[in-house]
Amino acid sequence: MQLQLNQLDVKPGQRVLLRNISWNEFEQIVDELGSRASRLAYYKGMLEIMIPLAEDEDGKILISNLVEILLEELDIEFRNLGSTTFKRRDMASGVEPDACFYIQHEAAIRGKSKIDANVDPPPDLAIEIDITSASEIKKSSYEALGVPELWIYDGRSLQIYVLQQQYVATQQSQIFPNLPIVEFIPQYIAHSKVQGRNAAIKAFRTWVQHL
Repeated sequence: MQLQLNQLDVKPGQRVLLRNISWNEFEQIVDELGSRASRLAYYKGMLEIMIPLAEDEDGKILISNLVEILLEELDIEFRNLGSTTFKRRDMASGVEPDACFYIQHEAAIRGKSKIDANVDPPPDLAIEIDITSASEIKKSSYEALGVPELWIYDGRSLQIYVLQQQYVATQQSQIFPNLPIVEFIPQYIAHSKVQGRNAAIKAFRTWVQHL
């Protein structure tokens, strides 16, 4: 590549958008960045590189904790694959979620050490923390990869999108029907900032147990 990755100076919370990136260049960048604290999204030649803020990481971890509690208390098997890279050349799409879960399709990837988006189903739920600005490239990539449900948390509110050919905003999760997810997830995140993480987690688990 003419542009070397070490030439990029991306501050936490910032995004860099690169245009006219070929699929081979995208795969090279994925390999070069490896396990660095970055998130990539690729869609039809557009590549976004984002460095999370500490607040992004807090939100990702806490929402993942809350989703795990819901699934545990509802006795639903799941697999949390964090920021695993999903990419499909035929869709010209690739993405690294802030967090993602296999739920309905957990059995299909159970025990697998490597997930291949060309043959394995996409995660059933992807979670994005967008404190600074929303990423349309990520949204387009999730749509192309066929991720059924996407949650986006902006530091104050939670938006849920379900896939119906394209994403449609809704107040109701298809994974957790009849539960006020958009209300209670932000409420317990706010609780954690005042009372602490453990207190919020315990209170949330108690709420779920009394559903």
